[in-house]
Amino acid sequence: MKLARNVYKPLAIGAPAPYRVLPMRLERMIHFVPPQIEKLRAKVPELARKVDVVLGNLEDAIPADAKEAARAGLIEMARATEFGSTGLWTRINALNSPWALDDILEIVAAVGDKLDVIMLPKVDGPWDIHYLDQLLAQLEAKHAIRKPILIHAILETAEGVKNVEAIAASSPRMHGMSLGPADLAASRAMKTTRVGGGHPDYKVLADPADGGARAAFQQDLWHYTLGKMVDACAANGVKPFYGPFGDFSDAEGCEAQFRNAFLMGCAGAWSLHPSQIAIAKRVFSPDPAEVAFARKILAAMPEGTGAVMIDGKMQDDATWKQAKVMVDLARLVAEKDPELAAKYSL
Repeated sequence: MKLARNVYKPLAIGAPAPYRVLPMRLERMIHFVPPQIEKLRAKVPELARKVDVVLGNLEDAIPADAKEAARAGLIEMARATEFGSTGLWTRINALNSPWALDDILEIVAAVGDKLDVIMLPKVDGPWDIHYLDQLLAQLEAKHAIRKPILIHAILETAEGVKNVEAIAASSPRMHGMSLGPADLAASRAMKTTRVGGGHPDYKVLADPADGGARAAFQQDLWHYTLGKMVDACAANGVKPFYGPFGDFSDAEGCEAQFRNAFLMGCAGAWSLHPSQIAIAKRVFSPDPAEVAFARKILAAMPEGTGAVMIDGKMQDDATWKQAKVMVDLARLVAEKDPELAAKYSL
């Protein structure tokens, strides 16, 4: 086991020191862009003003014969765009693929100073993070990168779910994790072809009433895994995210899945289609009425201790902490969104 005093030492001479605390960034939606498509690449400067994170995707959904074009397109996209407060991420190919090493070497060399996060797919255990962690430190030193590039793991294998706590604790470079339901379903041999969301056959039945029909209630296939991931992330100071919702025609289902994730503690979700940007923005921004009530709690308990009655409800140390989470998020949203800042009175 590494000595505690060595945890925050750079893994290569000349690499930047790891963050002790993650930068405060608004990341309600991670918007995926296929960078090999010139028409979509051209929209990125405008897109960067609308979303919290732009992610150049190099992995799934990119054909094998377009992998190198996607990598080159990402580099061109990064060089051509001033992202400001919007994050620039990339999802590289899996470490067991023939493209991953070139993804890392070429992207860090070309635009490592602009890249915030590398999303690593199909993470099975901390060993995958350790490999990328060491390699990034060497490349940061070689190319004089001034700030550490963070790692975001996708939880999409049964082995990864088993090792989720070790993955979350594996490196100071860890940014967070996203649930990857499609690959996880395949890894588990689940009998669904849906990408995220519920399933009509995954349900519980109510008891029959007087011999009549039994009411059926659809359940969430991902609730257990999402809860386990959120706990692992929260315990280690990294961020949990819901991943993709694949049915672009089902805005209501997408919003319900995103909202469940938000309520459980997720910071954001993936947006794979422009229509999902507004959904993620709406869901992962706290409700103004909830923020107003949370501010009442903080004002009534400035020290965060004791108990008070507000609008007929008892508030104590625990609800003060809940209120602070809500108000802190509202302040972060308000910095980027003037319209919501006005609604929050911030």
